[in-house]
Amino acid sequence: MRLDSLPLSAATHLKCSPGQVPARIADVEEAGWLEIARAAQSSRSRLIAMWGSEAPEGIFSVNAAYECEDGILWLRLTTERSPQPDGSFPDLAAIFPYAARMQRAIFDLTGLRARAAQDNRPWLNHGNWPGDYFPLQKQATGIERFESSEADYPFVQVTGDGVHEIAVGPIHAGTIEPGHFRFSVVGEKVLRLEERLGYVHRGVERLFERTPASGGHRVAARIAGDSTVAFSWAYCMALEQACGVTVSNRALYVRGLLLERERVANHLGDLGALGNDAGFAFGLAQFSRLKEDWIRMNAHAFGHRYLMDRIAPGGVVVDIRPETATALARQCDRIEREVHVLRKIYEDQSGLQDRFAGAGRLTAEVARHFGVRGMAARASGHTFDVRADLQPAPYDDLAVKVASDTRGDVAARVAVRFTEIDESLRLMRALLAELPAGPVAIDLKPATTPSRGTGWVEGWRGDVFVALELDADDVVLRCHCHDPSWQAWPALEHAIIGNIVADFPLINKSFNLNYAGHDL
Repeated sequence: MRLDSLPLSAATHLKCSPGQVPARIADVEEAGWLEIARAAQSSRSRLIAMWGSEAPEGIFSVNAAYECEDGILWLRLTTERSPQPDGSFPDLAAIFPYAARMQRAIFDLTGLRARAAQDNRPWLNHGNWPGDYFPLQKQATGIERFESSEADYPFVQVTGDGVHEIAVGPIHAGTIEPGHFRFSVVGEKVLRLEERLGYVHRGVERLFERTPASGGHRVAARIAGDSTVAFSWAYCMALEQACGVTVSNRALYVRGLLLERERVANHLGDLGALGNDAGFAFGLAQFSRLKEDWIRMNAHAFGHRYLMDRIAPGGVVVDIRPETATALARQCDRIEREVHVLRKIYEDQSGLQDRFAGAGRLTAEVARHFGVRGMAARASGHTFDVRADLQPAPYDDLAVKVASDTRGDVAARVAVRFTEIDESLRLMRALLAELPAGPVAIDLKPATTPSRGTGWVEGWRGDVFVALELDADDVVLRCHCHDPSWQAWPALEHAIIGNIVADFPLINKSFNLNYAGHDL
């Protein structure tokens, strides 16, 4: 599906400069809303995100972003002035099953309900908000405080001889974030897994509306600590598009370098954790050492271990000196040698391979059914990568080689991580060698009229999307940030079926999905 091939009578092409992804925005009626969804499904395009909003004048709308071959399609369906009890917009879950949780979150936040949806259970409201409270409605002002009254959640039950349930979470033994996992099992074999998330909802989307647009990158950077570069870049990309700003080539190269360093840091950490979950503590020790060396260099070269607030509207806040570039390139060479040694150890360790091979298999068909993207999809035979398929600068100069595997199991997701580290190291050396001259930041003047922008960045976990609506004078009307975990969490429920309960930590870590970035 291509942007110019769609039957849209009135649409706006957003200005696209180097470093941005082409986008088209259109207002549609209900018939067009469904027609575009069916066209996307039939052409195997993907629904990226859904979100609700309310304009200052009290008009509600539901929005959808679609992945096209040449960019992003942003549709807006205006609903009634107040949400309707029987539903405010046509259900998309019948076309894209993974839309169900997004639609449930839309209702909890705005009161807009999908008409004729099969699943209307609450998603973000765990019973601690009144039933008539919707935090993204404009009349919800000030700081709300409610008495805690956690409600029971109607999990889907599996019945039959020998079937019992195992409840895990939401509070876990380690320092991971809260999430509830309800297993239906016979003996040790998993028949069904159902997840309950939303425990870390922090009101981020409301916070954007209380933050000047020029400072919104700081909010975006704090959505998820392991994806601070991806979220802040996607936000800045959307803001720069809305304001009609072109960022310098040097700034784009530095942004690319930061994104690849974030990717490598996360893959190093996960490879160690995966070894540990399979009883191979040596792997955890070695990869933890490499990750610590890596993020210490982040602090030395860029002033922050996790690269927080290094990307800002108009560019980046830190330049790269020649001696720093040399040190970064040398570290890439050193890490590459050590990772190659560890990969051979992993591949030759029979205990690891026995645990990895065949565990948590996600087939290509299931990955497509749930719209999975990123590392998990590439381990199941799909090859989409924003860097390679859309080629926003600086990736248009780099010819990204996409890592892919067809096995779909833990072993495949481990292999993809190893290969992506290699490719990121190659990309970083190229970025450092070809770093253009020029400034690393330009002044960004606030928009003088209402405007919109989109950001789409291939984070280490998958594609991070931001939709931004601005008013004049640096005002954010609405900012929606979307993490790829929205599509991958339901797929994980399927990947565990038929495995034993004891393999769930390993399978879960092989996806390493986001809680905070998913819940906002």
